[in-house]
Amino acid sequence: MKEYLHTILKGACAFSISVLAVGAAYAQEYPNRPINMIVPFPAGSATDTVARLIGGKMADSLKQTVVMENIPGASGTIAAARAARAKPDGYTIMIHTTIALSASLYKNLSYDTATAFEPIGLVNSGPYVIAANADYPVKDAKELIATLKKDGDKVTVSNAGVGTGSHLCAIMLSQALDVKPTLVPYKSTNLALQDVMAGHVDLLCDQTTNAFPHLNGGKIKAYAITSPQRHESIPDIPTTRELGIPEVDISVWHGVYAPKGTPAEIVDKLNAALQVALGDAEVQKRLDSMGTYLFPADQRSPQAHGKHLANELDRFGKLVKDADLQLN
Repeated sequence: MKEYLHTILKGACAFSISVLAVGAAYAQEYPNRPINMIVPFPAGSATDTVARLIGGKMADSLKQTVVMENIPGASGTIAAARAARAKPDGYTIMIHTTIALSASLYKNLSYDTATAFEPIGLVNSGPYVIAANADYPVKDAKELIATLKKDGDKVTVSNAGVGTGSHLCAIMLSQALDVKPTLVPYKSTNLALQDVMAGHVDLLCDQTTNAFPHLNGGKIKAYAITSPQRHESIPDIPTTRELGIPEVDISVWHGVYAPKGTPAEIVDKLNAALQVALGDAEVQKRLDSMGTYLFPADQRSPQAHGKHLANELDRFGKLVKDADLQLN
């Protein structure tokens, strides 16, 4: 009997070693074909811009094409569900920005955000800007707040869709001032911004990544920014904290993910390629022009990314619960 058990254990150990050897060899060969990067928002969106910027540079390091797959809808949850179901072989990855927010807002997701992904690395972060059409007849932030308090129900505020950061920012602003403007959802930030620029909608709370080019072009004007300090690119624009509404505290951040179960060796290769991309002067200059900041290099490891995601899930979970915003 002992000899029989010894034979079985010996065979099991040999099998385990062979599986590990095959896995290691597979990781060494990776990648040997194009990599698919899922983008949860339409082509031309801020997240799409960041994805194409870093994806191209990652492709150079990995010596394989990184193909963008735009899967918009439902605040990025459709894309996240697709990524969660993908084979964990390193050939499907995802960039995301509202993943922690949507996890808190939607209670019937087909995946558990906390466990469905392998964090690869953090990319950049940036605040939101409360902006309007360049001809909007309110001269500054103080007058805007007074207008909202007096005639808030007559003001329209666009957003990129229910459950997006721009939607939450608008809700934060409404709650902070105890007003009820009309919130107008769109299918993307670009569509929401187009109607603000055309004067069809009054305001938009938009991430700097998307707003800055139009601010620089004089097509919109900013009233406030949702960062603790003023932004060096728009030093005359006050923060929401300065205006006495620190509750309007929201930023956008991008991270890159793989499906749960992707081998650690492959995650490390992807992280290394991401680090090279973010170290590129052209990438840094472009992200800076968008009004965003790179996460410090020591905060861009898969482990640091996982910790940041966990903290954000906790933070947004409490915020959504307190505001009673959960959606089906």
